[in-house]
Amino acid sequence: MVRAGRRVAVWTAAGAVVLGGAGCGAGDREHGDGKAGRPSASATATGAAPLARARLIAASFTEGERIGKYTASEYSLGVPLGENYTATPAVCQPFVSLAAGATAFTPAAEVHRRVDVPGETLGPTVAVQLRSYPGQGAKGVMKALGRAERACADGFTEERAVARATYPKAEPVTAPRVGDEAAAYRFTILDVKGKLKLYEYLTVVRSGSTTLSFRAEITGTRDIGGVPEEIVRAQWEKFRPER
Repeated sequence: MVRAGRRVAVWTAAGAVVLGGAGCGAGDREHGDGKAGRPSASATATGAAPLARARLIAASFTEGERIGKYTASEYSLGVPLGENYTATPAVCQPFVSLAAGATAFTPAAEVHRRVDVPGETLGPTVAVQLRSYPGQGAKGVMKALGRAERACADGFTEERAVARATYPKAEPVTAPRVGDEAAAYRFTILDVKGKLKLYEYLTVVRSGSTTLSFRAEITGTRDIGGVPEEIVRAQWEKFRPER
């Protein structure tokens, strides 16, 4: 629900009338049966063995953890960017949500963290989400992002039950050099009158059968220039496979 408040505030401040909850998915999907541990080297290479939820939790930011000026916390209600987010055309869906039920690739486990500067209402908020996939699911997610990049450059629509946002532009930006592969995007979002522009950023890193995604937004029309690098680096260092 926290993310919902920020996005509603952003769209309202920009002249949009937005209803509904961006931060609430269909319950907390920080799920997994705990049966899959750290995969072998061969399993990681093929993406066949998803990491257990316990492994993802151990590799995630903890409540109150500091990352420079930022502080991490857990989402107390629902899941940000859940399966109730849809995109038109459908090929743009990975730009809207990667949650279980949102795309053809269903994670075996996922955890969600929120990172921001406490008390800074105009600062960036980053949704940090770790997901492990069976089989080739993680690679499939990256390929789906690539298809969205090619098909959705000139825009798409994000829809929920009672809210809609127009994205006139989706463009790739420099991705971090971590993991097996990574992709990063800048989204331009229009207010309901089509006059003011808002900006969000998405970075997704794949390591074996797991993806680490980072979605940054801000209250207001300022362009923050990308997902804060220190957040991506800190999460990668906590997660990175043992050498």
